[in-house]
Amino acid sequence: MVTVQNHIDGRQVPARTGATLENWEPATGALSGSLPDSDAADVAAAVEAAARAFPAWSATPASERSRLLRRLADALRARLSDLARAESVDTGKPLSLATALDIPRAVANFEFFADAATQFASEAHPTDGRALNYTLRHPVGVVGCISPWNLPLYLLTWKVAPALAAGNCVVAKPSEVTPITADWLGRLAAECGFPPGVLNIVHGLGARAGAALVDHPGIHALSFTGSTRVGSQIARTAGPAFKKLSLEMGGKNPTVVFADSDFEQAVATALRSAFTNQGQICLCGSRILVERSLYPRFRDALVERTRSLRVGDPLEASTDQGALVSRQHLDKVLSCLEAARAEGGVVLCGGRRAEVGGRCHNGWFVEPTLLEGLGPDTRTNREEIFGPVATLQPFDSDDEALALANATAYGLAGSVFTRDLTRAHRFSARLQSGIVWVNCWMVRDLRTPFGGMKDSGVGREGGMEALRFCTEPQNVCVQL
Repeated sequence: MVTVQNHIDGRQVPARTGATLENWEPATGALSGSLPDSDAADVAAAVEAAARAFPAWSATPASERSRLLRRLADALRARLSDLARAESVDTGKPLSLATALDIPRAVANFEFFADAATQFASEAHPTDGRALNYTLRHPVGVVGCISPWNLPLYLLTWKVAPALAAGNCVVAKPSEVTPITADWLGRLAAECGFPPGVLNIVHGLGARAGAALVDHPGIHALSFTGSTRVGSQIARTAGPAFKKLSLEMGGKNPTVVFADSDFEQAVATALRSAFTNQGQICLCGSRILVERSLYPRFRDALVERTRSLRVGDPLEASTDQGALVSRQHLDKVLSCLEAARAEGGVVLCGGRRAEVGGRCHNGWFVEPTLLEGLGPDTRTNREEIFGPVATLQPFDSDDEALALANATAYGLAGSVFTRDLTRAHRFSARLQSGIVWVNCWMVRDLRTPFGGMKDSGVGREGGMEALRFCTEPQNVCVQL
């Protein structure tokens, strides 16, 4: 059993009330530990600690902040196998995925912003020989970071690293469903020499700890990744208080496959983008649109490969698909499958709760599922399921493909497969997505901004955009 604590002012502490929440292992359905059930008093203590630490931390030379960030990256790398196992147990994802993707990318986040801290530049504008205007960028103060359960360490570090690099102090609220790697992060930061109060982590429910963090007047900027419903609530609360906001929310992403694409590449990538992490990534391609002349061949190949995915114990090397993150989420995905059938969807493969034996016989597993026969106006193609469920739809022209791809309220990501470079550029430019991959998926360059359009969010994370979000610009005009 793992007992998680809050990390406030450099110390591991329980919730002030002593209240705790249960933590469960998705693969077994068994109780695995506890975490603090924090409330507004715990959040206030964390914000006060951050505010006390801010003057000294913001005055710390960028080179020293960079050194500490790199030391933390090294500490994460040195414990990669332990962190990957902890994340696999906590989330239900395959250990191989946590080892190859989640933890290495968390390390890379700190390494990138360790470099960026010493290279972040601002602007200067000579004004017709009469004046010099230049922009100073000051850290905003205390930044609140609310991260989700699907990529718990990776996405938490993507928020924390730029905030610390820019000279801010942080109060982070990780998902209560997956608290363990955040607990590791707080303890490792203290071991690496981060001053008390610079990084604080408060665990608890979104409706209590998360809401208190959003509402606290000492929080000057908020970065949130999660559902559109919760993001809209945060915007309604934080907007009138004039807090800076970055909201990265839901996705219902299209994978568009033209007949001239590299067939093998398109099938393999569509499979990966639909079912990586059991479809529990906001970037997953859950709507697969295929040019009609290629559709039968593509559908049959994708069904065959989907059926070959092995659902099993996340800790076994041969497992392709692990468990869903919680019993509540399992019930949601199964209800979405029932709704898809009611809408007339044809199940090509999967469609049921998966039976896994051994220690995982009570785990929360769903078969990877492909559906067809559902139009763009159905709930299944409009609403985010966030599970191992994807739909297949044929199209006849570029314009029809574009209309289908854009036929949701979301606009986070999309993938386009074609050998025609002109079509790739033109189609991508008209796709209502914050990021478009051509002939690939999930290729990341930390220098580029990341975020969505429409109901997928506002603001951008990643690269220098993240550092700009964590600073307040001040213009200085000097008459010459």
